[in-house]
Amino acid sequence: MLRGWDSCDGTLLPGDAIAVGMRVVHDPEGANRTLATEVDRAESIVEQSRGVMFRRSLPENYALVFPFDGVGRRFIHMLFVAVSLDVVWVADDEVRQVKTMHPWRSFGYAKADTVLELPVGAADGVRAGDTVVIEN
Repeated sequence: MLRGWDSCDGTLLPGDAIAVGMRVVHDPEGANRTLATEVDRAESIVEQSRGVMFRRSLPENYALVFPFDGVGRRFIHMLFVAVSLDVVWVADDEVRQVKTMHPWRSFGYAKADTVLELPVGAADGVRAGDTVVIEN
């Protein structure tokens, strides 16, 4: 099931799609913890370029997932992003890097096939080497 999400004020619109029923799960040594239950996938180049730019807030259980075709160096910047984020770079379900990024002044990169943008604090306890999966 999909529902719309306005990128500015959080009202629901027939636009961006959030995949209802998907979740992001952190699995450190078999102790599952759900990081997000409102999961949006940025699959097109336009969606990936926009990310969460111009949004004034994010829901508490939100994740924006950037899926890529293979492992490569993935850059994330915070220009035009108004909220702090936890960013998680993942390759083959293994966390490569976790970084808290701040509006307008942060950037980061790591090798990954998936990048997750989460509300700040959502990735507390997630470490390089941990497992993170996107479940349907």
